[in-house]
Amino acid sequence: MHLLYAFGLFVVTAVAEVVGCYLPYLWLRQGKSPLLLVPAAGSLAAFAWLLTLHPTGAARTYAAYGGVYIAVALVWLWLVEGERPTTWDLVGALVAILGMAIIVLGPRR
Repeated sequence: MHLLYAFGLFVVTAVAEVVGCYLPYLWLRQGKSPLLLVPAAGSLAAFAWLLTLHPTGAARTYAAYGGVYIAVALVWLWLVEGERPTTWDLVGALVAILGMAIIVLGPRR
C-alpha cells in the first residue's frame, strides 16, 4: 500500500508541475492572458510542497519522480494537446519508469 501511495503522490506532483509549466507556455507561445501566471505560480508552489511529502531524501525523491513526470507529460501531450505519443515516446517513458523503479525499490543500507 505504501508503494501505491508513493506512486500516486508522484503522479499528483507531476500534474502540478506540468500545469505550472504549461500555463506560462500558453501565455508565451500562444498569446493567452498573462493572468495564467497566477495559477501557474500556485501550481508550482503546490509542486514544491508535494515533493516534501515523499518519505525519502529530496535528491532521491526528485530522481525517482523524473520517471513518473515523463509518463505524465506524455499523457498530457495526448489528452490536453491532442497529440498522440509515438512508439518511441512510449518506449522512452517505459525506460524512465523502469529507472524510477530501480531507484525506489533498490536496497538501502
